[in-house]
Amino acid sequence: MIKFSKHSKSHNQNGFAIITVIFVLALISLSGIMVIQTTNNELQISTNDQINKISFYAAEAAKTYVIFNPDLYGSANIDPTTSVSFPDKDDPSVTQTLLTDSNQSFGGTVEYVSSALPPRGLGYQAGKFRAHRYRMTCTGFGPRNSQAWIESGFYRIGF
Repeated sequence: MIKFSKHSKSHNQNGFAIITVIFVLALISLSGIMVIQTTNNELQISTNDQINKISFYAAEAAKTYVIFNPDLYGSANIDPTTSVSFPDKDDPSVTQTLLTDSNQSFGGTVEYVSSALPPRGLGYQAGKFRAHRYRMTCTGFGPRNSQAWIESGFYRIGF
């Protein structure tokens, strides 16, 4: 006959509880560090995306600038060997700042490509009018020296 005593169980479980608590704390700490690193990476990605969008919108503003300045694509600019810089025709390195307190600016060139008959269906006489084709290259500048380029073609009807 085997007798069991009440004292036969091990009373040394305090060490096991401490090891378990330390292990759980280590897992929580690791997951916290991973969450912080993921958050920092996401913040950098969204910041870079915002900076790139700012410079892209500055380049889009350059396209609008060309539309409202017909001297860039008028009858004075029909030489295929030269291009006209904007906003300052004499100094291509000058850029137009969008807002006074902003670090957004733009610049670019408008280049005459060729002329052809006007597209059909516009109502212009084919022998009298010409479709003058242009290419504009718009550069937008944003924060942290970001840049965006847009190249676009357009035409105007003239003689």
